[in-house]
Amino acid sequence: MKKIMQLIFHRAVIGAVLMLVQLAVLILMMIEFERYLVYFYGICVVISACVTLYIINNRSNPAYKIAWLIPILLLPLFGGVLYLLFGRVKMSRRQKRKMAGITADVSKTIQQHSQVFEKIQRENIVAGRQSQYLRDYAFALPYDHTSVEYLPLGEVKFERMLQELKAAKRFIFMEYFIIQEGKMWNTILEILEQKIKEGVDVRLIYDDFGCLLTLPKNYNHILEKKGIKCCVFNPFIPVLSLKFNNRDHRKICVIDGWVGFTGGINLADEYINAYEKHGHWKDTAVMLKGPGVWGLTLMFLPLWDHLRHEHSDRSLFQPDTIEHPPVDGDGFVQPYTDSPMDEEHVGETVYLNLISKAERYVYITSPYLIISNEMITALTNAAKCGVDVRIITPHIADKWYVHAVSRAHYQVLVEAGVKIYEYTPGFIHAKSFLVDDLYGTVGSVNMDYRSLYLHYECGVWMYRTPCLADIKADFLKTLEVSGEVTLEQCKAVSWPVRIGRSILRVFGPMM
Repeated sequence: MKKIMQLIFHRAVIGAVLMLVQLAVLILMMIEFERYLVYFYGICVVISACVTLYIINNRSNPAYKIAWLIPILLLPLFGGVLYLLFGRVKMSRRQKRKMAGITADVSKTIQQHSQVFEKIQRENIVAGRQSQYLRDYAFALPYDHTSVEYLPLGEVKFERMLQELKAAKRFIFMEYFIIQEGKMWNTILEILEQKIKEGVDVRLIYDDFGCLLTLPKNYNHILEKKGIKCCVFNPFIPVLSLKFNNRDHRKICVIDGWVGFTGGINLADEYINAYEKHGHWKDTAVMLKGPGVWGLTLMFLPLWDHLRHEHSDRSLFQPDTIEHPPVDGDGFVQPYTDSPMDEEHVGETVYLNLISKAERYVYITSPYLIISNEMITALTNAAKCGVDVRIITPHIADKWYVHAVSRAHYQVLVEAGVKIYEYTPGFIHAKSFLVDDLYGTVGSVNMDYRSLYLHYECGVWMYRTPCLADIKADFLKTLEVSGEVTLEQCKAVSWPVRIGRSILRVFGPMM
């Protein structure tokens, strides 16, 4: 009985009920107006028509446009209003002013560090162009003399992270989409509390919606009492608002400005297989050591300042090169971030650039395959030109309807020669690209619309780093326990399932 009451009064349940009530009241008001005011229907149709024209002429992805145009055209009375509530991604003027200041600050830093970029350009013009895009449009700096360690499982990342956290002397910055009380987080929290006693500056950002079912309400206050400075990204308020579209999906940990982690791994027990949620959970990360970690620091601090309404002195968090001896790291790294608050889709462009530059192979792991026509064209064209394109997706889904949309894309890809495999032991949450033993990226960016267009994301672009060989070895090892999807299997899908997938696919951009 106690568990039932806790469930009923959980803030997620209460919030969902309140939002449904608001939506019902809104619809009833519109129906009531339509009954008593003959012009109301015409006004709603005009609104929907204006919204339709706006959607057609804006710069959003065509599939996202279609996903909204269909309900608007089918429900002209409600469709336009619903889009105004949930469909737009727009910053307030106040937010734009703040972000402009942050952008100018980061841009100034970039202009002062161009030597590494010029080095990449001299070595390889193709790599230089990819790096230039990230520098000019994502305000991301390239770095050399930075070691990269590939971490093929959540358990491996967890152990390496504990070692580095225990060694922290100055500061620890952490930013995660999901945190859940359990073995993983509780162990980390004990170390953070100890570090607070040692005078280490500990800061944490977590996404409130991502933690809606995993952390108690006002958990940030609990952490603040422990001495951990904490910010909650986009706090969940049960009010109909388009703000819920934008989540902080990044996974970042920075220690003393010299050690950094990023990838797909959140701070919850399923990520380290402490318990089985969807079979074996396969996820990956990278650990950077050296100057390249400054790129992760420059991601964390602007968002921290934005949430905290303060301005951090960047110089206080630059790595101490005297305390940390030079790192023997070959190749180049370029940590990058993607924001939904502009019209530059960095995560998608990085992926498209990698595919288009491939000469021999493209190896991809992604939990979702809800991809745009541009991505389908890039993948199929590469395969048709003889590039070995292989993609590993989960066999056991975390969300059945999302998995159904992923599978709806299989046939067109397989027909073109793309090889798709499903990770038989369970769920693969890794997000990585590997191209020709030369280029790669590991980060938080899924191959779905939310990740590519609506969320704050991050990753590390790599060129000629030794860890690319480790990524390749792990990919080939994962293939051994994955089942290839054949064209015969795609064609054998029953008509009811095919129709269901087709319907879900239309609304894939909203998932």
